[in-house]
Amino acid sequence: MNKIIALWSHPRSMSTAMERVMRERGDLTCAHEPFMYYYYLSVLKKPFPGFDAQQGHPTSYAGIRDMLVDMAEENPVFFKDMAYYLIPEITEDPEFMARVTHCFLIRHPLASILSYHKLDPDMSCREIGLEDEWKLYQAVTQAGHDAVVIEAETVRADTRGTMSKLWERIGLEFREEAFDWNKDAPQDWEQVSSWHEQASTSSGIRAADAEEMLRKEAEFEALAEEAPHLREYLRHHLPFYERLSQVALV
Repeated sequence: MNKIIALWSHPRSMSTAMERVMRERGDLTCAHEPFMYYYYLSVLKKPFPGFDAQQGHPTSYAGIRDMLVDMAEENPVFFKDMAYYLIPEITEDPEFMARVTHCFLIRHPLASILSYHKLDPDMSCREIGLEDEWKLYQAVTQAGHDAVVIEAETVRADTRGTMSKLWERIGLEFREEAFDWNKDAPQDWEQVSSWHEQASTSSGIRAADAEEMLRKEAEFEALAEEAPHLREYLRHHLPFYERLSQVALV
C-alpha cells in the first residue's frame, strides 16, 4: 500500500516551500491544498482572495478524500493542507486518519499573521489556523497514530538536516534533488498564484538573518496600532503554537 503523506499547516507557515521540496524529490504524486475546495466552496461557499478554482476538482470532503486514495493506487502521495479545512470531518473519519502519514508544520504566529494580513486583511481568527492544527495533532496522537511536528524556523536554519530527520521519521530516503528548484513552478499553484510567488520564483529555502524576528515584531506592533484585533488573534493562537513547538523536531 502506497503512502499518503499529509503536511498539515497554517497559512503563511512556509508550507508551500515545504511542498516544493517534496515535489522536487521526484518520487511522489503531489496535490496542493485539495481540501481548500471543500472548505471554501462547500462550507463557506465563497473563495478567498486570489483563489481561482479549477473546474472538475471535487468539492466534497468524501470526494477529495477518495481522490487522494485513488491517486495512491499508482504512487505514494504527498499533499499539504490547512488543518482548519477539515476539522472536525477528518477526526470523524478514523479509517482515513489511520491511512495518512501525519506531518505538522508550524511557524510563530506573529510572523504568519503579519504575512497573512498583507494578502487578506479580512482574515478571520480561525484562519490563522494554529488552534485547529493543535486539535488535529491531538486527535491523531490520541488515536494512537504517529505524528511529527517541524518548525519553519528550524527548516530555515538547517534545511537539509531537518528534512533528513523528517524523511527518516516517515520512511522516505534522502534525495538531494529535492533542494534543486530549477524547474518551473507546479501548474496547480496557478489556482492561488498570488499567494505563492516567493516559493514559485525562489531557488530554495532562504535562511533567516539574526535580526529578522526583531523587524517583524516592530512591524507587527505598528500594524496592530491600526488593526488591534491582530493582537487578540496572536494571543489566541500563541498557546497552540507553543504546545506544538514543545514536541517539534530539533
